[in-house]
Amino acid sequence: MSAKLDMFVRFLIGALLSALAFWVLENHWQHALGLLPYALFLTCPLMHLFMHHGHHGHHEHSDRAGKP
Repeated sequence: MSAKLDMFVRFLIGALLSALAFWVLENHWQHALGLLPYALFLTCPLMHLFMHHGHHGHHEHSDRAGKP
């Protein structure tokens, strides 16, 4: 696939997902507001999973624990 076609396909998918999200929120706004507290609690574990990937298991902390 050429770069222009690939960029167009990504734009088209993004536009379709945005339109779908708008339609769902427009027609089901009350349901979306009802799920908002659960979304807040769901962000906590997701942030933990995606934001702590750079720590590499804390191996350097275990090496320092035995040293005075």
